[in-house]
Amino acid sequence: MSESTVQDMKLETAYSAVSDLYKGTGIDIHKACREMRQKSPIYEGDFIKQFGVPTNAGMEQSARKNFAVFRYADVMAVLRDASTYTSGFIAKGFGKAFDGGLTILAMDGEQHKSVRTLLQPAFMPATVNKWRERMDEIIRHDYLEKMVSDRKANLMDFALSFPIRIMYTLMGFPEDNPEKFRSYAAWALAMVGGNQIDPKKEQDAMKTALDAGKALYDSIMEIVVTRRAAGSEGDDLIGRLLRCEHEGRVLNDHEVVTFCRMLLPAAGETTTRTLSVVLTLLFETPGLIEEVRADRSLVAKLIDESVRYEPIATFKVREVAKDVEFYGVKVPKGSFIQCMVTSANRDEDVFENPETFDIHRKQKPSFGFGFGPHMCIGQFVAKLELNCAINAILDLFPNVRLDPSMPKPVIEGAQLREAHEVHVIWD
Repeated sequence: MSESTVQDMKLETAYSAVSDLYKGTGIDIHKACREMRQKSPIYEGDFIKQFGVPTNAGMEQSARKNFAVFRYADVMAVLRDASTYTSGFIAKGFGKAFDGGLTILAMDGEQHKSVRTLLQPAFMPATVNKWRERMDEIIRHDYLEKMVSDRKANLMDFALSFPIRIMYTLMGFPEDNPEKFRSYAAWALAMVGGNQIDPKKEQDAMKTALDAGKALYDSIMEIVVTRRAAGSEGDDLIGRLLRCEHEGRVLNDHEVVTFCRMLLPAAGETTTRTLSVVLTLLFETPGLIEEVRADRSLVAKLIDESVRYEPIATFKVREVAKDVEFYGVKVPKGSFIQCMVTSANRDEDVFENPETFDIHRKQKPSFGFGFGPHMCIGQFVAKLELNCAINAILDLFPNVRLDPSMPKPVIEGAQLREAHEVHVIWD
C-alpha cells in the first residue's frame, strides 16, 4: 500500500477489515469452551486455531507448543502471574507494527511496571471522572442531539465515531478538525490489521501496518512539538507526559509520541464493540430497557454484566517462562498458553446460572478487561464513555427500541466480538 493510499484510508474500511479478520470460522466459541470446561480443563494443542483468527503471537503461534485453559481459577492464575506467564513475545507478532514492538502489551517485568506507573495516573477514576462533563457534551451535542429528528438510526454509526472523538480529545489532540481523528483511528486499526494467520497476506498487511504506524507517529509528533513550544500545559495525557519526570528525567518528544501511539489501537474500537454488545443485550432482554430507563444506577451493572457475559476479547495468550503443570499435564518453558477468557467468565463453579444474562447477579471479578498487571489501562475511561452514551440514548430518544423493519442485532466473532448493526427507532 502506497503512502498516499494510507493517507486516504477510511475509518469504516479499516474497522470492517479488522472485524473480518477476527470474525473467524463461525464455530460457536461459547459451546466449544463449555464442552472443554466439563470434559478437560486443559487442552494440549492450538485450541484457537479452529476459530480461524490470529493471536498476538502472529506466525509464532504455529511454531510453538500450545496449551489452553478454560476454568476461572486457571485463567486468573495465569493472568495475575506476569513473571511466569510473560508477554514479550508480542513484540514479534502484533508488536512489529510498532517499529520494534514498543507497546505496553509486549512489556514484561520492570519495564512494564515503570511504563504502567508513568501512564496509570491519567487513567484512574479520580482523573477520569473529571472528564464526565466533557464526554457528555460531545456525545449529546456533537452526535445524538443532531439525530433526534430522524427517529431512526443504526446506532453503530454513532458508536464507531464518538469514542474516537472523546479519547483523542482527552489525550490532547487539537479539536479544530475532528475529521483528523478518524484518520488517526483508521491508521491505528491498520496497525492491528498487520496481525495475520495467512502467510500469503502477512507481508502486505505488515507493510500497511508499518506505513500506518509511521503516519500516526508523524502526526502525533507534530502535535507534541507544538504543545511543548506552547508551554506543555493542560491536564490531558500529552500535557501530563510533557511535564512529568520519568526515571529522573523529563521525557523527550519521541518518548511522548511513542507512549501516545501505543495506546491508540484500542482507544476507540474496543468501546465501539462493547457498546454494540451492551445495546444488543439491553434491547433484547425482555423488560430490561424499561427497568434501566427508570433506574439509571443500573447502567453500571448493565455494563459489567455485559462484559462478563460477552467479553470483546475472548482469549489472552501468554508465553510460559518456566516449566509448569496443570492437572498433571506438563507445560514446558517456551510454550504458549491460551487463556480462554470467555470460558472463565461463564465458569459454573464461580457464577450462578452463568449462561443467563442477569444484571442483578452478585458481581464478581471477570476478565473482560483483562486481569493482573496487564489489565486494560483504559477500562475506567471506557466504562465512563459507555455510561454517558447509554444515559444519553435513553434521555434523548423517547421509547427507543429495535427497528422491527430491520434485522435484529447479532453478536458474533471468535475474537473482538460485536454486533455489526443495531437498528433502532424512537418516538
